[in-house]
Amino acid sequence: HYGAKVIDGGIAPTPTVAYAGRNTSFSCCITASHNPVEFNGLKLLNPDGSAFTKRQQAITERRIAAFEDGKPAGIASWENQGTVSAEDIITPNKEKILDSFDISEKLRMVVDCGSGAGSVITPSLLADAGVNAACINCTPGGVFARPSEPLETNLPYIHDFVLKRGANGAIVHDGDADRFMGFDEKGRYISGDHLMMLFAEFLGAKHVVTTVDASMAIEETAEVRRTPVGDSYVSEELLSWGDFGGEASGAWIFPEMSLCPDGIYAAGLFCSIASEHKISELVDKMPSYPILRSSYPCGNAKEVLTAMGAENPTDGLRITEDDGWCLIRASGTEPKVRITAEGKTTASAEKMREKGLTMLKAAGKTLSRG
Repeated sequence: HYGAKVIDGGIAPTPTVAYAGRNTSFSCCITASHNPVEFNGLKLLNPDGSAFTKRQQAITERRIAAFEDGKPAGIASWENQGTVSAEDIITPNKEKILDSFDISEKLRMVVDCGSGAGSVITPSLLADAGVNAACINCTPGGVFARPSEPLETNLPYIHDFVLKRGANGAIVHDGDADRFMGFDEKGRYISGDHLMMLFAEFLGAKHVVTTVDASMAIEETAEVRRTPVGDSYVSEELLSWGDFGGEASGAWIFPEMSLCPDGIYAAGLFCSIASEHKISELVDKMPSYPILRSSYPCGNAKEVLTAMGAENPTDGLRITEDDGWCLIRASGTEPKVRITAEGKTTASAEKMREKGLTMLKAAGKTLSRG
């Protein structure tokens, strides 16, 4: 419908927009998240912070197409025209997070926002908490200063920066700050699986929702339900079950805040934990199992996965045994099949990978004969 009241929040992270939209019909961001600029698009969020469902997306796309074809429906009459007003959506979001956590003023942190939208909130959030923050790439210039995805390989300089500053850790965001990854006070990158366990423990979360490719170690800290890969699936499951959810890629969802992955809230939680503990000591006590990831060229990957019994080839097929598991899934972007295997030992991880590869080859041969 046209004639809406529109709030313009300016440059803001996706989770901040989601929080601001909790009392609206929906919210919208122009973002490519952690992807290159050519992938910029409209990200539409429900009032609870969850992404639009495929059905909602289809309805929206039909209406946009009708408008572009010169056949718009529901244009407001002159007396019912909508309004656009600029509002500060950053401050309420910061206040909510600061009210949620106790953060020590003695804390020292390194912050790398990658020149993305997190630059407008995370540094000032820490400043308001009294944290001594050393900021890297914290000016939102429209061009990312580094590859946006917060992978360890994209952040080789953080280790030395943490040590030189004598920091308690480091906070890293992607382009729209719906992701958070961290480093401990020794300058070590913390895996997503360990961050998930860390957050679950300090939130007191007994029921955790994560994806099929997350480590089995998480099951030693909480009851776990698994979804297909993708934070939208995690959000959907959290509607009916779970205290906390996330993906090891850095998307953390806190239902008490919203169902949008929230790297800003995660940064506040991380600082709260680091205020009382050495992050390295907590992480070093956590279980850690070998994970092997491999990709194999496959021109008919989706057909092969379907032949193997996968309901959705890109969601994959997961095989679980007592000492490990493997996930076989078709790449959504390349003609490849990806196999992820984890075991309680390297030998058991290799065994699970070989099992997955054997099943993959057998399905491929069956298809070729057919």
